[in-house]
Amino acid sequence: MTTCVFVQLRCTPGKTYKVAEEIALREVHSELHSTSGEYDLLMKVYVPEDADIGKFINERLLEIPGIERSLTTLTFKAF
Repeated sequence: MTTCVFVQLRCTPGKTYKVAEEIALREVHSELHSTSGEYDLLMKVYVPEDADIGKFINERLLEIPGIERSLTTLTFKAF
């Protein structure tokens, strides 16, 4: 089983495409979108159910150069 998590990323100005390329190379996402507003990228990630979500995100994504800030949203099966 997995947990669906959405991660929004704010990138250093001019670095969004480099960050997106690095994310794509790591193959940790299900979907990756460019967005308008406060954050530059939106990712859908499936984290293994037994994994620590914070550690998973930190170790696989947030060390990428050019990421300034992230916002992680957990999902719950409500319906």
